[in-house]
This record gives sequence, structure tokens and C-alpha cells, in this order.
Amino acid sequence: MNDSPPVVYGAEWCKDCRRSKQLLTRLGVEHIDVDLEAEPDRATEAETLSGRKRIPVVHFADGLVLSEPSDDELERAVRERGLVPEGS
Repeated sequence: MNDSPPVVYGAEWCKDCRRSKQLLTRLGVEHIDVDLEAEPDRATEAETLSGRKRIPVVHFADGLVLSEPSDDELERAVRERGLVPEGS
């Protein structure tokens, strides 16, 4: 199991990005935020990973990429990867 934190590509103005990051925080999942407003050159990286120009893009260490995930989809992905701390 690779327990490296997922990388969340997004922007503060994006409601879905805020929702996804809030879910990860609520579950106690460490994650790396990439603010595409502050680092616009990384937008190509997010697009290459997801094949889309939509955010958020969540990239897991095992290669899974979620684009605009629902809360259920994102929670399932982090739980399946053992990224949620015990008791959460």
C-alpha cells in the first residue's frame, strides 16, 4: 500500500474544489493542495492526468485520478486506499 497523500488540483473560487477538500479534511485525510490560480503552469499537469479541463482533479499515489468526484466517490477512494485514520 502506498500511503502518500493525494494531490488535489483546484482553485479557491471552485465550489466543488472546496467541497472535496473539506471532505478530505473532515475525514482526517492528509492531502496536498495545488492552487491552480497561484500555480497556473500546473493546470496542464491536471488536464493531462484527467484528460479534461475540469476541476477538482484528485490524483492518488497508486495512479487513480478522479475528476470532479462526488463526495461518495471520493470517500470510497480514500477508504479503499487506507488513507482515513482509524476511527474516522
